[in-house]
Amino acid sequence: MLKQPLILSKTNIVYAVVVGIMAVLPFVLDSRTMTILLTQFCIFAILAMSYDILLGYTGIISFGHAMFFGIGAYTTAIMLSDFGPSIGMFAASIVVGIVLSAIISVISGALTLRLKSHFYAMFTLAISGLFLVLAEKWRTVTKGNDGFTFRAPELFRERLYFYFLVLICLVVIFILLKRIVASPFGKVLVAIRENEQRTRSLGFKTLGYKIIASVIAGAVASLAGSLYAISLRFVNTSVLTMDITLDALMMTIIGGVGTLIGPIIGAGVIEFAQHYLSGLARDYPIFERWIIFFGILYILAVIFFPRGIVGTVSMRYHEWKMKKGQKTKASVKLREKEIQR
Repeated sequence: MLKQPLILSKTNIVYAVVVGIMAVLPFVLDSRTMTILLTQFCIFAILAMSYDILLGYTGIISFGHAMFFGIGAYTTAIMLSDFGPSIGMFAASIVVGIVLSAIISVISGALTLRLKSHFYAMFTLAISGLFLVLAEKWRTVTKGNDGFTFRAPELFRERLYFYFLVLICLVVIFILLKRIVASPFGKVLVAIRENEQRTRSLGFKTLGYKIIASVIAGAVASLAGSLYAISLRFVNTSVLTMDITLDALMMTIIGGVGTLIGPIIGAGVIEFAQHYLSGLARDYPIFERWIIFFGILYILAVIFFPRGIVGTVSMRYHEWKMKKGQKTKASVKLREKEIQR
């Protein structure tokens, strides 16, 4: 029997249906607020996937991931503000942001990734803090904490068009990262996560693999930052703060570490939970401190989904499948005994 083509697998059909629903949602809901919320969800899903390449597949914890997000945001904002809001300049700003992020990833990775992961985490936190101070002090370019507004390309003044661009970016990045983690290179990353010393003893130069993984993660985070800046048409130093990194970390953990689809689900849970909990504060005074309920939601998610939503559901499914298989085997043996009698 011929094997089912990969493109027609059940999983890919489900993905296609979900993307189709997301493409139709803005027309069904017919709400500008909802379109903006969906756009934010897609942008943070891209950021969370980039973080999953580090944490989920390579086992590297970074506290400075917001640095790459901020580089992308500031590069796009400054270039569009100084050279004009055209589509060509927007594309060029994305490329420049990705190149800058890749260079910084290589430098920081070469300096620290040969050490244990917590040294890398501390070093990325220090560099991220350095960029934050630089953005606050270099007011002639960044306008400091106040930030600045800029004009987006004419095409993106229609929020719907920009949403479709972000959705396409999300799909393309997901496919690319999926191909990367399924490749031999991705298998080596997983091996490094599981046991770096043993992977090195097999002849793999693990430092090079980890640097490439950090470059990929940084480049994707920079793209997310560029899209975020266009979404707000405003940028300030908040894009470089630790909050952005913590959001990416929580989205990855809640969705499911090392799954790629998990961070997308985690981004959806967090973005929509923040939106609805803060919205309830307008009608119910108890939700004025909605951040407390948000914290409770985090705790419940960790308790009931210890491996993240995708990881835990997948684990339960496999357990159910194994039990079903054992029951089937037991019933077959019982029937064979009855026939022998």
